[in-house]
Amino acid sequence: MTSSTTNTSSTTKMNPDPKFLIAVEAPADRKEPALWFAFRGREILLKVKKNPTAVPKLQVFGELGISAVREQYLGALEGVHCYSVELEEGVEAPEGTEFLDLRQAHAKLSERCFSLVNKAVQVMEWDRTNQFCSRCGTATLPMSGERGKKCPNCGELFYPRISPAVIVLIKKEKEILLARSPNFPPGLYGLVAGFVEPGESAEAAVVREVREEVGIEVRNITYFGTQAWPFPNSLMIGFTAEYESGDIRPDGVEIEDAGWFSAEELPVIPGKISISRKLIDHLLKERMSGEG
Repeated sequence: MTSSTTNTSSTTKMNPDPKFLIAVEAPADRKEPALWFAFRGREILLKVKKNPTAVPKLQVFGELGISAVREQYLGALEGVHCYSVELEEGVEAPEGTEFLDLRQAHAKLSERCFSLVNKAVQVMEWDRTNQFCSRCGTATLPMSGERGKKCPNCGELFYPRISPAVIVLIKKEKEILLARSPNFPPGLYGLVAGFVEPGESAEAAVVREVREEVGIEVRNITYFGTQAWPFPNSLMIGFTAEYESGDIRPDGVEIEDAGWFSAEELPVIPGKISISRKLIDHLLKERMSGEG
């Protein structure tokens, strides 16, 4: 690790939603409609002609005229029960609904709703990919009272996988570093990010990812907050950092272009409910108030 220092005393700037109560066992006596987060692969089924776009709210999922492969109970949002549903690959959207990929849904849904989409798709994929034990091939069984599966033959346990990743806003005087991935939509720039390697701290991952992707060194790494992210099953850990040394050299693989930008000359940046945008907006707010 470089001479960068770490400050972990910062309080989070992300807002958790305590109104969603996580649970794994569906109520046996539910009488009211529930929210159904249904997925064809990684596309979610949403109502159309709604403002904003809405998740179907039904007594039973079969009311839509299509059947579920499997369903998982997620919990309740302010008393409304929520389910995750896996659909067949080739199923067509019923009248009045449409399938949107998760990035399209991210742009249309509220932050609270997308946080539930995030949870639902990851639970659905965990359920789908852990029907059989990866150790001995035996069909797994759900565990009572927790989100897990167990192999009745060898005892192997399977819990939803979460992949920690870091994302960092780098400051240099009155400018910030923004970078462009080849996979981004045209014109879009974001922050340097990457997955934490086994045995690596989040702060060390910040230093390594910045060095690998844009060729510079950073210091004063400060915790900002976290955000669950379904691309594919990440927990994004946000930081700010200060430029220390080096010239920007995009690696040409993860990053095709990067540069220093002032608040007055920002390119297209990520949508407001992403932690990338929250980091950028927080810094701009600090600058406007004279704190940064």
